[in-house]
Amino acid sequence: MAAKGTGLQVKVRRLLSKEMGKPVLKPNKPLALRNEVANKKMRLGEASCITEMSLLMACWKESNFSDAACSKEVQTFYQCTAQAQAERKAAQGQHSMGQGGRLPPKLANTLLKRYPNLHIEI
Repeated sequence: MAAKGTGLQVKVRRLLSKEMGKPVLKPNKPLALRNEVANKKMRLGEASCITEMSLLMACWKESNFSDAACSKEVQTFYQCTAQAQAERKAAQGQHSMGQGGRLPPKLANTLLKRYPNLHIEI
């Protein structure tokens, strides 16, 4: 008897069958994936430029909130924020091309609706 399917499917079928007595697995739900994922918000990334902001605020406090005295710190903070925005846009571009680490739930649901799973149990 030749078993059809991938190696994993063969193993799961063997664990569910009663060939060797009592089945090993007793699933309480069908062993098939759903066609949707939970619609949770993606976690926000890490805050950027915190040290530059704190240095700028400390300088402002020492110089009685004078921008002229803290021009170096202001410039450093603006450079850091510009760099962080560029990195964020580059990461967003990778996500839209499918090169990022995780798919947003809305995009995952769209793809799962387009390509639904088979509703048969292994």
